[in-house]
Amino acid sequence: MNNLKQSKEKMTPQFFCFFLSLAIFLSLQSSATIFLGDTLYASTPNQSWSSPNSTFSISFIATGSNSYIASITYSGGVPIWTVGSTVDSGGALQLLPNGALRLTNGSGANLWDSGTANRGVSYASLEDSGELRLLNNANLTVWSSFDNPTDTILPLQNFTIGKVLQSGLYSFSFLRSGNLTLRWNETVVYWNKGLNLSLHANLTTARLVLHPIGILSVFDPSLTNREIVAYSSDYAEGSDILRFLRLDNDGNLRIYSSVRGSGTITMRWAAVSDQCQVFGYCGNLGICGYNGSNPSCECPSEDFEHVDLNDRRKGCRRKVEIEDCPGNNTTMRPLDHSMFLTYPPESLSQAFFLGMSSCRLNCLVSRSCVASTSLVDGSGLCYLKTSSFVSGYQVPVIPSTSYIKVCGSQA
Repeated sequence: MNNLKQSKEKMTPQFFCFFLSLAIFLSLQSSATIFLGDTLYASTPNQSWSSPNSTFSISFIATGSNSYIASITYSGGVPIWTVGSTVDSGGALQLLPNGALRLTNGSGANLWDSGTANRGVSYASLEDSGELRLLNNANLTVWSSFDNPTDTILPLQNFTIGKVLQSGLYSFSFLRSGNLTLRWNETVVYWNKGLNLSLHANLTTARLVLHPIGILSVFDPSLTNREIVAYSSDYAEGSDILRFLRLDNDGNLRIYSSVRGSGTITMRWAAVSDQCQVFGYCGNLGICGYNGSNPSCECPSEDFEHVDLNDRRKGCRRKVEIEDCPGNNTTMRPLDHSMFLTYPPESLSQAFFLGMSSCRLNCLVSRSCVASTSLVDGSGLCYLKTSSFVSGYQVPVIPSTSYIKVCGSQA
């Protein structure tokens, strides 16, 4: 008995070390650990880092000939977070020995970096929530994809004041006032969702959260109840469904749902119900209208041509520039039921109370004016457009007539 007791006492440190090592190993395995030095290569198909239950994974996705993006994807291949920009087949995503997560091109150029070098990162973990975390030896988060969103918010991800979703020239932000805004080129606000400021003026640590069942709402300690922003149209329906909020490259903010493993998404809510009201949707000198229920981009008249016929959202250009008009002859082409918006937006100095004919003629004789819009709602307001960026909208219900300056004999 004493020999057995002595044997146990002698083996205790070894057993302790063994079980400690086993516990650490199992902990790392359940956290889908990414170790320092681990690398994903764009040229290696089907290589990925997965979450414990394989709901999410990080991999390179082909976007074209010799073009790839490194992305966190939901089961079935739905991208929900993208690392930096596109790379060629020589691209790589590596958790460096110094603790930085870095994306490089085939040339070795650094395209994106987490900024965590020499900050104590010892490993990374992709969670079943879709969150990618870089952690230190104390298992504390040094960097997180949830704190550095790109264009998407996942369920229970806290989108706090000051954070921004970005997609091309479009951005979505949560202001300290509690307002949610969509902007073009960081300045033109074309959608604004405000809270009741008389009640919510003292927001402290507000956060926008999308719940798994499809409720988008704002929380703050100063609020008695959450402020509901939107419901997904499939609210509380089904199981094994991921709902997420995404700012698309067309400037609209939408809630989508995706059934696990399907690889497809369904739109369930949109911030801007009329796509043509997204500023700049059809590019410079483009006119947004509808072909049935789908938005379409056209040029103002035969005096213009599309910049890219394969992508009409890139706008239009003049066939002949105004300064090159033969004999300096110009005229104003009419567009009924239309309005022009500009960047920068019109100032008060560009708004006048003029009749339609006077509004048109004032633009015609002004060297800086490129277009005009006359409201026919009884206000008599005339807007002269002097900006280098002009975006149009034309549908039968718009109570205004616009004119655009082109070469030609004055009528």
